[in-house]
Amino acid sequence: MVRRAFTSVLFLALLPLAQADFTLTLIHTNDLHAHMEPVKVGGVELGGYARQATLIKAIRQESKNTLLVNAGDTFQGTLFFNVYHGLADLAFMNSIGYQAMTVGNHEFDLGPKALLDFARLASFPIISSNLDLSAEPELQQYIRPGQILAMHKDEAEKDPDAEKAKEAGGEGEQEENEVRVGLVGAVTPDLPSISSPGDTIKMKPLVPSVQRAIDDLRLKKVKIIILLSHCGYDEDLKLAKALHGVDVIVGGHSHTLLGDTKLPGDPTSAGPYPTVVKNADGETALIVQSWEWGKVLGKLEVKFDDEGKVEEWSKDQPIEVGPDVSPDPAVNAMIAAFKKPIEALMNKEVGSTISEIPRNGPGIQGPMADMICDAMLDATRSQGSVIALMNAGGVRSALNAGKITYGDAIAVQPFNNTLVVLDLTGAELKTALASGVLFVSKGSSFSLGKGNTVSSVIVAGQPVDAKKTYRCTFNSFTAKGGDGLDVLKNAKGHRYDTGLLDVDALLDYVKTHSPLKLSASGRIKG
Repeated sequence: MVRRAFTSVLFLALLPLAQADFTLTLIHTNDLHAHMEPVKVGGVELGGYARQATLIKAIRQESKNTLLVNAGDTFQGTLFFNVYHGLADLAFMNSIGYQAMTVGNHEFDLGPKALLDFARLASFPIISSNLDLSAEPELQQYIRPGQILAMHKDEAEKDPDAEKAKEAGGEGEQEENEVRVGLVGAVTPDLPSISSPGDTIKMKPLVPSVQRAIDDLRLKKVKIIILLSHCGYDEDLKLAKALHGVDVIVGGHSHTLLGDTKLPGDPTSAGPYPTVVKNADGETALIVQSWEWGKVLGKLEVKFDDEGKVEEWSKDQPIEVGPDVSPDPAVNAMIAAFKKPIEALMNKEVGSTISEIPRNGPGIQGPMADMICDAMLDATRSQGSVIALMNAGGVRSALNAGKITYGDAIAVQPFNNTLVVLDLTGAELKTALASGVLFVSKGSSFSLGKGNTVSSVIVAGQPVDAKKTYRCTFNSFTAKGGDGLDVLKNAKGHRYDTGLLDVDALLDYVKTHSPLKLSASGRIKG
């Protein structure tokens, strides 16, 4: 039984009826990845839900017509997720009043069940138009292609009973003082290869699915269309040009910073905020994204004409969620309550490192991935493994110089993957390396040329033999074909899931080799 119909209509107080134009203030986040607390960037703490709450409330105070949305990937990234599976984040999102969210790929990291638990308790609609959920009928009740928000120009209509009556028949005749805003969701088509949705979740073609959802909303007299896209900035640029009727795309997935905001660590902006393009109708469409982990908060004020076309937009840039923003006391208390049971675990020291171990090094080096590979190999030598390989995307954090805690290790490897021992021929191993996403353990190396051509492959100190079989260690995500590694999924040789968690292998390595002192390995030559 669904707790409410997600075709319901939400009410917001808007501009007086006398004004033909309509101004909407979009507040948006994406790729929060369970970062409830601030993170250090360039020596400065950025983000944190309590600071976000303060800014959101301030914007709502100064702007009559606000819409708070999230473009996906709330799941995965800190101990808060490992313990609460997104429900701690959801408590914040419900309390601060999010009004819509699209599904990100990481929302499926624990399979459909964890997302269903999240969606059941969400007080806002969750939308995605290019997911085929027909084999998951219960989840399908909670995730719809789109959503209509009916916003009233007449501020006097605030009677709760009137709102309930409208929710029951929200898609009928449009009232004279009503502006209908349509939201459509989309997730990256790469979902099956970069997450763990299982066999029951299928993908629909991206552009036709989104266009169909837009067309359905426009048939219901919706003039303003906002796409919540977890497809990445480059894909959003293509989507905007391919879609009819889209006005604004609120993006995620690529962790893209837009605009000219000066931020700690001097991150590189990928383009203007908003990025202005033409949709398939030749009309103006705006694209925005707000980096990652709640370090900035997106705010875009858009003026639409009476036909729902973008007329003007604000020059505001993403807002730094920095230490000058006072944390909201109620949200601070909520986070403290969630943190209490895991505080001791997070702070438990497991080892130390003499110097910082960065997530990425110069060129195509990966100091952290190298160490993880070595840890995986140490953990599976008894299984006969001679090489371990780690996907770059599975390395999620660096380690600062000094003590290393359990929480630090979880931040580096937060996905709860197990270690899988897999037999590959030398030819299959070279095909895997040509993906361009893998690092290798000590004693192995290779050269990666243009177009991901692979040469000079060394395994355990010896040149690779295309016909020889090598016992390799991968995490369960890549062993199942994640990150496009179909060669691993289709391999016919010996396969054994050890059941050993990748983070436990890392913890054992840290304990054994502390204090750590790593240098550039040169295992991948470009």
